[in-house]
Amino acid sequence: MFRKELFRKVTIVGVGLIGASMGMAVKKRSLAREIVGVARKDATLATAVKQGAIHSGTKDIKEGIRDADFIVLAAPVSSIIEAFPLLNTNARRGAIITDVGSSKGLIVDQAQKNLHPSFLFVGSHPLAGSEKSGPAHANADLFEHSNCIMTPTERTNRLAKEKVKHFWSQLGANVRFMSPTEHDEILAYISHLPHLLAYALMKSIPEQFLMHATQGLRDTTRIAASDPKMWNDICVSNGKNILKSMDECAKALGAIRKAVVDADQQALMETFNQAKASRERIER
Repeated sequence: MFRKELFRKVTIVGVGLIGASMGMAVKKRSLAREIVGVARKDATLATAVKQGAIHSGTKDIKEGIRDADFIVLAAPVSSIIEAFPLLNTNARRGAIITDVGSSKGLIVDQAQKNLHPSFLFVGSHPLAGSEKSGPAHANADLFEHSNCIMTPTERTNRLAKEKVKHFWSQLGANVRFMSPTEHDEILAYISHLPHLLAYALMKSIPEQFLMHATQGLRDTTRIAASDPKMWNDICVSNGKNILKSMDECAKALGAIRKAVVDADQQALMETFNQAKASRERIER
């Protein structure tokens, strides 16, 4: 259905870990003739070029998106939404646009309300990454065997949806479709809550105890090293679902607390065995 070269010019707005990894993957698989990166810092662009993630870079988004037939918004949620007016006045009409935001409801809603109808927007969220940030940690195979959720709506152009799906598949991802609402509810539990728990755990430990940190603590809180700006935006944009997941977690922690207070070994063992069985199902 598609030739190997999917696009003539791909512009990636935000060449951090995800954006730069995308660029490297596109170049490795010869999916575009030209890859342009947009970032706020010269050093970021220089590293992205050195890593082979982009052919060229610019700090001027207007220049970067000019004549691009595929634009990827690989930035925090607020920055993605702020880019829409600039796309309207500077991007090529008919360009396909996607994003990699970790919450989808607000982004998709704002895209449908504010983007010119000639642009072919479809939301994406690759479930890949690391607590590390920046193009220096990028990897051309980051998306291999990962899941990517796409969130088309009844207003999404069918051909654009299929082309973006093919794009992610070429990068090695397993693509799933769901509504923005379903995506945000699920991600609140499987991604957003774990990150907030890691932040909370690090905040609750006295500073003087950290020199004795165990491997278990390092494993549990690895994601607390993630980008604070990105997680601030996620909390603001998906607050309702995150609060629901936090309430459920607080209820579970409260039950464990009560069992500890009561020295209720049966309740503790039931909780631990259920949790262990759930964790093992993830690995299957």
